[in-house]
Amino acid sequence: MQFNENLTIAALSIMDHKFRSFLTMLGIIFGTASVITMVSIGEGAKLQAIAKYKDMGISNIIIRDKDLTESDLEQVRMKFSQGLSLRDAQVIKEIVPGVLDVAPQTEKKIDAKFGDKSSKATVIGVTPSIVKILNYEVGNGMFINGDHYDRQLKVCFLGASVAHDLFGYENPVGQSVKLDDQWFEVIGVMQTKSLFTETVGELASRDLNNDIYIPLSTFTKRIPKENRFSSVIKQLTVKLENSDKLVQSAAVIRSILNRHHFNNNDFSIIIPLELLKQEEKETRIYNLLLASIAAISLIVGGIGIMNIMLASVLERTSEIGIRRAIGACKIDILNQFVTEAVVMSVTGGIIGVLLGISLSFVISFGTAVHTSLTLYSIFIAFGFSVLVGITFGYLPAKKAAELKPVDSIQY
Repeated sequence: MQFNENLTIAALSIMDHKFRSFLTMLGIIFGTASVITMVSIGEGAKLQAIAKYKDMGISNIIIRDKDLTESDLEQVRMKFSQGLSLRDAQVIKEIVPGVLDVAPQTEKKIDAKFGDKSSKATVIGVTPSIVKILNYEVGNGMFINGDHYDRQLKVCFLGASVAHDLFGYENPVGQSVKLDDQWFEVIGVMQTKSLFTETVGELASRDLNNDIYIPLSTFTKRIPKENRFSSVIKQLTVKLENSDKLVQSAAVIRSILNRHHFNNNDFSIIIPLELLKQEEKETRIYNLLLASIAAISLIVGGIGIMNIMLASVLERTSEIGIRRAIGACKIDILNQFVTEAVVMSVTGGIIGVLLGISLSFVISFGTAVHTSLTLYSIFIAFGFSVLVGITFGYLPAKKAAELKPVDSIQY
């Protein structure tokens, strides 16, 4: 028998039993759709992780002042540690090999006001170098420059959410906002940043769109500290020339800071690249687990195909006998029934691919879960559905081919 004839017979068999064929294909449809959807959710989580760590800088080392209680801070100060300082930043830049720049920053939660509108914001004192170290992009206006810093000017750069809360769709550049009891001129607005609600290492989660940036020199002069024991600097971001030396450089930085802080454990060191590698490893395991669970549906679908094909062999025993009597070989019968199983699984696989793609888009647009479709997930899911059809269709086809013509005609 020719391949085209096998396809025609397979299509006619499916059309003759539409509802039964559809129920048989449901396992393949949902299995294929599940694999594609699950992998797209995992890939979306992976892309979010990459974007998150890119915001912190892949070749950066972040040093954070630890959040200690006032009594613990007092104990640390009694042991001669003044916390993170500009001197620490200068020493790291001078001593640690491969350091391109160090960006110190400090921060405080403050109410920002404009007219009758207010917004809860984190005011961050920074140096102009931070825009080169971190992936901050200006949406409107300009960022803090050297002149603002040197002259200790009362200027500010708004996050996207703060700008929208205070000014709506009005251009805030050139306007003045009130931070506590002081007025600052708005010189620019940041582009919208992705929101990551989870904590990264020892970095507290924060919506960067609610940040307001002012010159560090202005901050230390005009914004009072939360309490008398607070450190002058809350964070140092160290940018390295070579990301391969991050772990070694972090060890050198820790040694320097331990000496400067008299071995007080009042700071933490975070390496975004190491966190990214760890999260990528966890994501791969997560994706594999999700895909494996979804693949069970495909196997169940394959069992359904096998059961229906076995029933089909019994129904068509007489037909098989007639085909054998007029000259069909065992291989012809085998090919016929395998083709029918493959056509059923391919049809289910195509429907499953379309359903999986649709579900991925629905999840992405209808929920807070980000998904990312990949070609390899579609090919793997579809290929596996075809493999399932061949594997589970072979046994019924082999049984049909081994029927004796005389017994089959008499059935």
